[in-house]
Amino acid sequence: MAVLTKAQRNHTTLRSGALWLSTTALFLALNIGLSSFGVPVPGGHLYLNDIVICTAAILLDPLAAFLVGGVGAFLGDLLFYPTPMFVSLVTHGLQAVAISLIVHRRLREKPALASVIGVSVGAVIMVAGYSLGRAFLYSTPEYALLKLPFQILQTGVGSALALLLCYKLKLVEIFHKHFLKDEEETETAAPAKQ
Repeated sequence: MAVLTKAQRNHTTLRSGALWLSTTALFLALNIGLSSFGVPVPGGHLYLNDIVICTAAILLDPLAAFLVGGVGAFLGDLLFYPTPMFVSLVTHGLQAVAISLIVHRRLREKPALASVIGVSVGAVIMVAGYSLGRAFLYSTPEYALLKLPFQILQTGVGSALALLLCYKLKLVEIFHKHFLKDEEETETAAPAKQ
């Protein structure tokens, strides 16, 4: 996994509000699309939206991560299968915020390790949240247990592919290079404006 340089770690803010909004909206739309259909597997479906949720949470701030994860999954469910939409809002929202907080607020010197820890914590949140949500919605813990292997598979595939995209295919480096600005750049530009 690639390690970011000191300059890349100093990238903390998106270049503009419009860019933040556009980037968040792009990931949100991807999440809606991927949460709207599943890949058939024996006994159920595998939804690939965890790839987008984990990737967005690694790249974006906690608010944007919540919008992508929680609101995106909520809207995807609202359009195609509304029963679990509130479970999706809370579960994927918490999952995305937890990942983003761990990546951006803890272990900033080791972003790859922080990402692995973050998606692992996010996976536990997702599996526990959906299991509890299904037990409540369908009034039977047996149904939640029946779907547990699919939740574990979904979050495992999503987490692994998000980490692969971000570090092996260098999406984090590309994102930081093109979409974020240096704190140093901001500090040197501020006196020139006065």
